[in-house]
Amino acid sequence: MTSVDVRTEADDSGPSGYAAARLRLLHEESRSGPPRRSALAELTDDWLAGLFEAGGGSAGVPRGAALVAVGGYGRGELSPRSDLDLLLLHDGSADPKELAALADRLWYPVWDLGLALDHSVRTPAEARRTAGDDLKVHLGLLDARHLAGDLGMTAALRTTVLADWRNQAPKRLPELRELCEERAERQGELSHLLEPDLKEARGGLRDVTALRAVAASWLADAPREGLDEARRRLLDVRDALHLTTGRATDRLALQEQDQVAAELGLLDADTLLRQVYEAARVVSYAGDVTWREVGRVLRGRAGRPRLRAMLGGRGADGGRGAAAERSPLAEGVVEQDGEAVLARAARPERDAVLPLRAAAAAAQADLPLSRHAVRRLATSTRPLATPWPAEAREQLVTLLGAGRPMVQVWEALEAEGLVTRLLPDWERVRCRPQRNAVHTWTVDRHLVETAVRASALTRRVGRPDLLLVAALLHDIGKGWPGDHSAAGEIIARDVAARIGFDAGDVAVVARLVRHHLLLVETATRRDLDDPATLQGVAEAVGSVGTLELLHALTEADALATGPAAWSAWRGALVADLVKRVTAVLSGEAPEEKTTEDAAPTAEQERLAVEAFRTGGPVLSLRARVEGGEGADSGGSGGSAGADPEPLGVELVVAVPERPGVLSAVAGVLAMHRLAVRTAELRELTLPSDLGNPARTNPARTNPARTSVLLLSWRVAAEYGSMPQAARLRADLVRVLDGSLDIEARLTEREAAYPRRRGTVAPPARVTVAPAGSRLATVIEVRAQDAPGLLHRIGRALEAAEVVVRSAHVSTLGANAVDAFYVTGVDGAPLAGEGAAGVARGVEEALRG
Repeated sequence: MTSVDVRTEADDSGPSGYAAARLRLLHEESRSGPPRRSALAELTDDWLAGLFEAGGGSAGVPRGAALVAVGGYGRGELSPRSDLDLLLLHDGSADPKELAALADRLWYPVWDLGLALDHSVRTPAEARRTAGDDLKVHLGLLDARHLAGDLGMTAALRTTVLADWRNQAPKRLPELRELCEERAERQGELSHLLEPDLKEARGGLRDVTALRAVAASWLADAPREGLDEARRRLLDVRDALHLTTGRATDRLALQEQDQVAAELGLLDADTLLRQVYEAARVVSYAGDVTWREVGRVLRGRAGRPRLRAMLGGRGADGGRGAAAERSPLAEGVVEQDGEAVLARAARPERDAVLPLRAAAAAAQADLPLSRHAVRRLATSTRPLATPWPAEAREQLVTLLGAGRPMVQVWEALEAEGLVTRLLPDWERVRCRPQRNAVHTWTVDRHLVETAVRASALTRRVGRPDLLLVAALLHDIGKGWPGDHSAAGEIIARDVAARIGFDAGDVAVVARLVRHHLLLVETATRRDLDDPATLQGVAEAVGSVGTLELLHALTEADALATGPAAWSAWRGALVADLVKRVTAVLSGEAPEEKTTEDAAPTAEQERLAVEAFRTGGPVLSLRARVEGGEGADSGGSGGSAGADPEPLGVELVVAVPERPGVLSAVAGVLAMHRLAVRTAELRELTLPSDLGNPARTNPARTNPARTSVLLLSWRVAAEYGSMPQAARLRADLVRVLDGSLDIEARLTEREAAYPRRRGTVAPPARVTVAPAGSRLATVIEVRAQDAPGLLHRIGRALEAAEVVVRSAHVSTLGANAVDAFYVTGVDGAPLAGEGAAGVARGVEEALRG
C-alpha cells in the first residue's frame, strides 16, 4: 500500500479514519526509517489540514489564520509516538469565539486519539515575543512548516524568526550552548550509558537539533561527514522503541533492548548499543568542533569594534584580516586561536610520528586538536614502521600521561580513524558495551579513563610508561571470547612489541594485563595470613617493580570503573596485601647493578683525558639513528647535523670535578631548548700525572689521582634544529666561570614564553631509596618533565651541600624518573635525618 492509499482511508478527516490509516502505516513491514517517518508526517498533515478546513458558517475558518507545524513535526519527522507540536497563528482580526471553535476542532480529535499535543494560539507578534523570551520556543519556530490556512502569514513568520535568530546569535548561541551543557550534566553521555536517553543525553537528538540551529545562524556549521547518518540511526532506534513499547519514551531500557534490536533486524542488544554509541560519538564530536568554532567567531566579533576604535576604523592589517598568533608546541605543531594545529612547514606525508606528536602536544597543553589537523593527518600520514620508532612510543606515553585533557584528543583521533590505524586491536573494544551495573563506561572509554587515573599515580612507580600502556590495554581482551585477562595477555604482548618495547618490558606489560584483577580479588577473597596466598601472588607477579606497577594499575582500574568499585576499605586491603607480598619478594630480589660498576668506553676515556689536560669542559655530539649511529661532531666544536633522527642526539660532557657541574650543564641545555631524554653522571678517577713521561717510571708506585665528571645525555630539540656543539661549549664555559647568569637567562625565557595552562600534573615526589647503595645515599625524584627541571634539581642538591657521585635520569613520556647518588663532603652516605632533609629540600624546590 502506498502512502497515497493510506491517506485515502483518512479522507473523512475523522479520528477513526486517520487512526486506521496510521495503524496500517506503522505496521507496514516494507516501510521503515525515513520513508515511514515522512509518510506518517504527510498522513498527519492531510488529516490536520482537513480538520482545519472542515465545517462552514460559524464553524468555518477565520480569515487571517494558519496552522503551523513546529519542532520535530515541523521538520517532517514523526516517530510512532512523537508529540504533535502545533501553532495556530492568527492576525488578531478574527472573532475570539470563531478562533476558539477552530482551536477546539483541531485539538480535541488529537486528544481523543491519545496523541501527545504541544499547542499554542498566537499572533505573529506574540510568537516573536515569546521566542525572544524562551529559547526553546525560538528553536521550535526555526523549523516552522505551513500546514493549512494563510500561507503568507506562515512565510512571514518564518522569515522574521530566522532573521531574529541571526541577528541575536551572539546572545542566543551562548545560551544554547549552556542549555546543552546543563542537559549533558543531567543525562550523561549517550555514547556510554547502558540505558541511554536517545533524545536528551549528550550526543543525542537534541544535540543534532542544536547543531541545525547553529548552522541556521550562519556563524558556524557542523562537520557534515556522517552526521546525517548518525541522526537517521538514532531516529530509527527511537521508532523501534516506540513500536515495541507502545509508549512515547526515549529511554532505551535494558529490558527492551532485545526487542528493539529484533525490530531493527539486528543480531542482539549489544549490536544495537554499539550502533547507538557510534552514532552518538559522531554527534558529540560534531558538537565539540562546532561549539569551538562558535566561540572563536564570537570572540573575534567581540574584539573587532574595539580594534576599529583604536585604529580609527581600520584593522591592524589595513582590512585584510590579521592572522591569529601561532605559538610552537612541538616539532610541526603550533597553538593557534585556542587549538593545536599543524605548523605551516609540517609535512605529514614525510613524518609518520606527527599524529602522535601532535596529539601529545595538544593534550599536554590542554588544547583541543584541530579537526582540520586531524583530518589532514588521517589522509596524509604514512603508517608507522613495526616496531615503532622510539619517538613514537615516547609520544604515545606522553599522550597517555596527560590526564583528563587526553580524552578530548583521543576522541578526535578516533573520529578520523587514527586510533584503530595505530592500534588495530582497538577496533574490537571500540563502542563495546559492558553489561555490568558497576561499570560506568564502554570498554574502550574505560581503558582511556584508566589511563587518565593512572596518570595521577605515576609518581608511585619507577616505570610510569609501562603503567600507562598497561592501563590502556588491561581490558583489551574483552573483544575476544573466553577469559578476557588471558586473551588480553596475548594481545598486550603483541601490541607492546609492536610499539617498540624490548622483550623485558613486553613481558612486564603482558604480566600486568594477565593479572590486573589479581590483587583486588586476592585481597577481598583470600586469607592474607596464609603463607600460600602470599607466595602465590609473589610467584604470579615475579618482582617488586612489577608488584608496584600492578598496585597502581589496580587502583586506576577500579577508580575508572565506577564509584562502587573502589573504597577506602578495599584500598586498605590491597595495600596490606602489597606490603606482605613485597616482604616475600624482597628476600629473593637480586641486587641491582648500577652504571657505577660499568667500565667507561674508549670515547669517554678520551674526553675525560682531554678535559683533564685542558682544565675545561669538552663536548661530543653524536646523532643517534635506531640500529646505528650518525656522524660524530665531538671536541669543542662542530655541528650536530641538520636532521637528527627521532631517537635524539648523544651528548657527552667531560669536566674536571667541581661543584655545580650538573646544574650548569642542565641549565645550558634548557636555555637552548633541548629536552633531556636520558642522562647519567659519573665520576672517573684519572692519574694526576696523566700525559707526563714520568708516569711510566716504575718507581712511581702511588701516583696522585684526580677526578673528572662525565655526563652522558640523550637530548632532542623541542622544535627546530640542534644547536652547534661549539655554542653549547661556549655557554657552558661562561656559566662555569660566572660570566653568564643562567638563572636570569632561564627566567627571561620563561617570561617571554608564558606557561600555558596545560594539564595539571601530580606533584613531584622525592624520596630516599631504602638500602639503595652501600657507598652513597640514593635520592629518587619522580616529577613532571619540564624545561629546566634537571637544572632546578641540581641547584637544590647544591644548596643542600651534598656531593653528587652519580646520577641516572630518564624521561618516560612526560614523566621524569631520576636517581641521584649523593654523599656528604666527607664522602660518606648521609645519615637518616640528613637524607630525609635533602629529599624534602629538593621536593620543596620543585613545588615552589
